[in-house]
Amino acid sequence: MVGSGERMDGGVPTYDQVVGVARNLRWTWKTGARTLFARLFPDASPEDLEWPLELLESIGRDGLRERLRADNELAELARAAADDAAAYIEEYPLTWFQTAHKDVASLEIAYFAAEFALTDSLPIFAGGLGAVAGELMKSASSLGIPLIGVGLLYQESSHQWIDEQGIQQESWADLDPAELPVELVTGQDGAPLTVTLPFPGRDVVVQIWTTAVGRNRLYLLDTDVESNSPSDRAITSRLYGGGLETRIQQELVLGAGGFRALLAVGHPPAVIHLNEGHAAFATLERIASLQSDLGLTFDEAKVLGAAGTVFTTHTPVSAGHDYFPPALAGAYLAPFAARLGIELETLLRLGRYRPDDHLDTFCPTVLALRLSDSHNGVSRLHGHITRQQWSGLWPRVPIEEVPIGHITNGIHLLTWMSDEFDQVLDREVGREWRTTPDDPEAWRNLLLASDSELWSAKQIARTRLVEAVRARRRALLIHRGADRDLVEATGELLDPAAFTIGFVGRFVAYKRPTLFLRDPERLLRLLSDPARPVQIAFAGKAHPDDESGKDLLRTVVDFAAENGLQNRIVFIEDFDTTADRFLARGVDLWLNTPRRPLEACGIGGMKAGANGAMNLSTLDGWWDEVWNDADPMAPPIGWCIGTAGYFEDHDAQDESDAESLYEQLEHDIVPRFYERDTDGLPRRWLASVRQSMATLASTWSSNRMVQQYVENAYLPASSRMRLLTSSEAEGARTLAREIRRFELAWPLVGVTITNVASIEATGIEIGFDVDLGTLSPDDVDAELWVDPPSGPAYPLAASIESRNGPIAHYRVSMGLQSERHAEFAARVLPRIDGAASRFVPGLIAWSH
Repeated sequence: MVGSGERMDGGVPTYDQVVGVARNLRWTWKTGARTLFARLFPDASPEDLEWPLELLESIGRDGLRERLRADNELAELARAAADDAAAYIEEYPLTWFQTAHKDVASLEIAYFAAEFALTDSLPIFAGGLGAVAGELMKSASSLGIPLIGVGLLYQESSHQWIDEQGIQQESWADLDPAELPVELVTGQDGAPLTVTLPFPGRDVVVQIWTTAVGRNRLYLLDTDVESNSPSDRAITSRLYGGGLETRIQQELVLGAGGFRALLAVGHPPAVIHLNEGHAAFATLERIASLQSDLGLTFDEAKVLGAAGTVFTTHTPVSAGHDYFPPALAGAYLAPFAARLGIELETLLRLGRYRPDDHLDTFCPTVLALRLSDSHNGVSRLHGHITRQQWSGLWPRVPIEEVPIGHITNGIHLLTWMSDEFDQVLDREVGREWRTTPDDPEAWRNLLLASDSELWSAKQIARTRLVEAVRARRRALLIHRGADRDLVEATGELLDPAAFTIGFVGRFVAYKRPTLFLRDPERLLRLLSDPARPVQIAFAGKAHPDDESGKDLLRTVVDFAAENGLQNRIVFIEDFDTTADRFLARGVDLWLNTPRRPLEACGIGGMKAGANGAMNLSTLDGWWDEVWNDADPMAPPIGWCIGTAGYFEDHDAQDESDAESLYEQLEHDIVPRFYERDTDGLPRRWLASVRQSMATLASTWSSNRMVQQYVENAYLPASSRMRLLTSSEAEGARTLAREIRRFELAWPLVGVTITNVASIEATGIEIGFDVDLGTLSPDDVDAELWVDPPSGPAYPLAASIESRNGPIAHYRVSMGLQSERHAEFAARVLPRIDGAASRFVPGLIAWSH
C-alpha cells in the first residue's frame, strides 16, 4: 500500500496509503473510509465527499501529514482505514466462493455492461441498469468471486435542472480522466495499451482504463484517442448518446472492443456475462478467438462460445432494446463476418427476430439470446414476461418451457444502510450481516428489535434527508444567482417530523409518475392535513429527447406550484448516488407505480426497505414475488396498488390503481403511521417495519443475487466449457455435427395421434405415430403435452410400442380421472448429448 518510497511516519499513515484507500472504489461502501474522508474534510458537502481523490490532491502530502499529526483520533481513523484495506485483500482465501467452491480449479467471469453506478466521481451511469451492475460488482468482491467488469468511459456527464417554467433542461460537462478514479492501462513499453476495431472504411483505436472495485477490477474503454478522427473520438462521448449509428458504434466498442481488451490485458475469461443487449457483440469476438485458438469452424466455435455465455435482459419494454436497420448493421458487421469466415447474411440472420425476413431489423438482444446458453430475466414475473416476449426465437415451444429463467436483482446492503440502522443490525442481527447479509435466519432476530431504537434510527435519517434536500437546493440556487429570498426559503422545504413518501424513476409513460395526481382533491386533502401531514420527495429524469416524459415531470412541478405545495412536494434535481442514499435512508414509504407488467425488477424500494421504509407498489417486478409469498398472518410487509389483473384499457387501469392508492393511504397507511401510544411510538407501523426487514432482507441482498448467478449460471457455464473443450474441443465439434445432423433430418419428422381410448374409469390412453425419417427412436424423446382445465401444463413421456420402417408407434396413459377433460398434443424433441437445453430452436415437432 505504501508508494513512492514513503514509509509509515511514526504510526501515521502516509499520503500514498490514504490515496490507495481512495483509489479503490471499496470506499464507496465501506463506512470506515467514508468516515475518514468526512473527518478529513469537515467543510465538504456530501456531493464533494464523492470525490476523495480530488480532495486529497487539494491538500497534498504536506497538508495531509499536518492534519494527521495534529489530530490523534483522525490519525487513528486513517490507520484503521489503511489497515482494513490491506486486510480485505488478504482475507481473499476465506471468502464465500473460496470456501464454498474450493474444488473449482479456476474461474474468471467477465461482466459487460454499458453503465456502472458506483460513485458520483465516476459518472458513467444513468439508471437501474447501471445500479444493478454496481451492486453486482460490489458483491462479487465481497464474496471473493473472480469477476472483471467491462464498460465504457464516457467523456461527458449529463446534468439536469428545472427552469422557471418547470421544464427539465440538460447540460453536459466534460470529464477529465485525470480527475477520475481511473488509471490508463499501459503496455510493457509504458505506452497506452490499445485495441483496434474494424469500422466501415477505417480502423478505430480504443484505449483502456481501469479501477479497482474491492478485490476485482473494472476496465473501461474509450475512443478519445488522437489517432482517431474527430467523429470517432466522440463515439464514447455520452452514455446512450447520438443516433442509431453512434449506438451501434458504442456497442461494438463495448462488446467486441471489450473482449479484445480482456485478451490484451491478459484476462481471457472462462465465462462472459452480458448485461443487456448492448454488450452482445462480445459473443462475436469470443467465437473468433475460439476459432483461432482451437482451430474450430464457425458452427463449432458458436456452440462452444454459447456454452460459456450468460445473458441477462433487464426490460420488457420494446423501446429498451436496439433495432438497427439492415443497411446500417450490414455496414458495421461485414468486417466481423469476414473475420468469422461466414457470409454477412449468416451473421445478420443471427440478429433478426425473423431470420428469413431480409427487411427485419438487427437486434443485439436477439443476437445475445441466440449466442448464449444461459438466459434470465431479473425477477420472477419478468422471467415469465421475457419468455413471452422472446418466445418466437424458440418456435412452437410452449411459453412455460422457453429456456429463459430469472434471478431477482438485489442491493449491496452495506452500501445503503444508514449509520443508525447499521448499529441496530449489529445489536439485533449480529455483525455477521455485514459479511453474510443473505442469511434469513439471522435476520429474523430483528423481530425482537425494540420499537424505540427503530423509531429513533428512522427519525434521525428523515431529519438528515430534510437537511440534505434543503442544502442541495440552497447550493443550486446560489450557483444560479437566485434572489436571497428564494435561497432563505429553502429552510422551509419538507418537515422532519412529517410522513414522507419517496418516489424515484424515469419520467416515462409506463412508470406512471403522475398516478398520484389522478384525483387532485384527494391528494390535496392528504398533503394539507395539519394533524397528519404528508409530504413527497421525488426525483428522476426524462430522456433528453423525450418531450412526453418532460411533460410528465412538468405536470408534477406545476401541481405543487399552483397549489402552494412547493414545500410539501419537493423535486430533487440532478439525482445522483449521493441523493439516492439520503432519500432511500430517510423516507417512510416508497411509492412505485409502473404499469404491470412493464417493470423488470426495480431496486429503489429495496434500498428504502433496508432502512425501515415500507413499500406501496403495483404488483410488478420484485414486489410481485414477495407480496405473493408474504405471510398473511404476520404484520403487513407493505401494500400493493391494484391487483395482478391485466387491463387492455390503460385509462381504466390508471383509474383503478389510483383509487387503490388513495384508499390505502387515507384509510390504512397514513393513519397507521400517526397512531401513537403514550410513548409517542407508532407500534403497529413499527411492527410492519420489523416484519419487512426481517423477512425481505435476504431477498434484497445482492450477495444472494450473485451467489445465484455463480451456482445457477457461471459454474454450469464453466463446466460445459471445460467439457466441450477437452480432447482438443472434440465435444464442441461433436455437438455442432449433431445439431447439423438434426437440422437436416428434421423436415421429415412428423407426428400424428392415432387413437384415444378410455382406461376403465380412471383415465385415457393415447397412441401416436412418429415419422422419424432418417432418424432412429434413440435420437428422439416422444411426449404427450397435457394442458389440464386447472393447473399448469406438463409433458408425459411416451413409450415406444412398435416400429414399421421410419414410423414408430408410441403410447402414453393419463391415469387421473380429472385429466379426461384436458387438452393434449403429442410432440417429439431431439435427444442431443451436450446440448444446453432440450429445446434447440426449430427442432420440435407436434401432432396436427
